[in-house]
Amino acid sequence: MERIASFTINHLKLLPGLYVSRRDQKGNCTVTTFDLRIIAPNREPVIDMPALHTIEHMAATWLRNSEQKEEIVYFGPMGCRTGCYLIMFGDLNSEDIFKMVIDMCDFILNYEGKIPGAQPDQCGNYSEQNLDMAKYYIKKYRTELINNRRFCYPE
Repeated sequence: MERIASFTINHLKLLPGLYVSRRDQKGNCTVTTFDLRIIAPNREPVIDMPALHTIEHMAATWLRNSEQKEEIVYFGPMGCRTGCYLIMFGDLNSEDIFKMVIDMCDFILNYEGKIPGAQPDQCGNYSEQNLDMAKYYIKKYRTELINNRRFCYPE
């Protein structure tokens, strides 16, 4: 079997950033998958599940209510628990969505109250949430994005 593209990225050199993971096209439709790498793989502890689950709920809610909501296909966590994937319609670059991702981070960091969708009739694991830890990871990620603007995968 062919090795999938994401397994060709050297995760020993990968740092937090906002990367284009892939672009797919079918007919006239292009979708871009972004790698929102929140922590450095294999060098930092993975994001704990309650925090990652909260990041998913908060980010997906904000994105699907944002000015770009018609362009959002999917937002969700990576299985390795080092970040999240954002899939959007269009042939896009990291620079195109940088401000949107910063605004998403700001929403999470400033949010107070009940976590959207964290109710038993709305989520299959509604009680596994941690807003304080989600804010910890997102604050760290936001700082990395602003200070380093890593948009290209390491060689």
